[in-house]
Amino acid sequence: MNPRQRLLTVLKGEIPDCVPVAPDFSNMIPAKLTGKPFWQLYLYNDPPIWEAYIECAKYFNIDSLMDGYFPLTFPEEVRDEGWEDFIVFRSTERIITQAGRKENGKMVWKPTVNVYYVADPPTMNIPPEKVSLPPVPRRWEPVEGRKVVDLGPNGLKRVKEQMGDQGLVGVFVTSTAALNNQEEIFYYFDHPELHERWAEERIEKAVQRYQRIMSLEVKPDFICVGGSGTLVFQSVKIFHQLAFPAVQKVLEMASRDGIFSHVHSCGPEKELVRIFAEETGLTVIDPLEEPPMGDCDLAEIKHLYGNKLTLKGNLHTTRVMLHGTPEDVISASKRAIDAAADGGRFILSTGDQCGRDTPFENLHAMIETARTYGRYH
Repeated sequence: MNPRQRLLTVLKGEIPDCVPVAPDFSNMIPAKLTGKPFWQLYLYNDPPIWEAYIECAKYFNIDSLMDGYFPLTFPEEVRDEGWEDFIVFRSTERIITQAGRKENGKMVWKPTVNVYYVADPPTMNIPPEKVSLPPVPRRWEPVEGRKVVDLGPNGLKRVKEQMGDQGLVGVFVTSTAALNNQEEIFYYFDHPELHERWAEERIEKAVQRYQRIMSLEVKPDFICVGGSGTLVFQSVKIFHQLAFPAVQKVLEMASRDGIFSHVHSCGPEKELVRIFAEETGLTVIDPLEEPPMGDCDLAEIKHLYGNKLTLKGNLHTTRVMLHGTPEDVISASKRAIDAAADGGRFILSTGDQCGRDTPFENLHAMIETARTYGRYH
């Protein structure tokens, strides 16, 4: 089987030729592999990070479950308000941009900046004072040389062509995370009168986006409804109140239409697994992180929910993948396969995001173990 066939088989609940393997390296490993400053990818789209990811997937020959890395955008979702990015700080280590526009002949500026690093992913939408910059920049320059990329339906078609048989391409519809930072948490508790409306608006937007996606001539292979750290900035109660109604509605439509669905949520996830297994038709969930990063025991999750969900996880990204030896990776991979591969519905992966300096030999060891030890008999 090629990677695409292998993934389609396991997502259908059938038995592939071997356990699919897809370490989570959506950002840092692909960017490093290009040999370019990271800001070339994230700021200048040279290449866009999702294209670098596909090349990385091919380099390591993984079974790529590309969950939402391509930011599919419809014209109806774009509001052109005249904002333009300007470089307000530059050094050998980072480039900082701020969005500005002219109003009545005078420049006005957004209250946040984006920081692009030479060897790390960017930090987005932070107050300028956090990086020792004034709210109104003293000097600025245009962002020159940024490549224009098509984020619409033709862009998705191109990404699927680039992926080919290396795996499956998914796009986001809505998110399990309704609250993502401190300010949103404060606003939530300050405005209880808005909670019901927020939930209803999320449903409306999610349904509209799902319908646009399903009307495409070239559709994604699956849809994504996850969110990083779902239970970090919100409780299970808040998740059920604000985010889950839209997620549940989308999953109902996806099940009806026969399209696979995916949740990624790093951090505590055990309760989310239960909710999705018992209350939805979700296809696959990751990364099922073990303590202290998460709260999942892979064997327990498999025993409880492995007949309802495809599980994807869960090698420790620092202790095993970053700091371990290839032998450590092989042992951890075998333990995960032993815990969760029986009967199919399992994709060997890592916890959230392999670090930039993860040894390539560790990634190769993980992949080779899935191809050999992970064979079904």
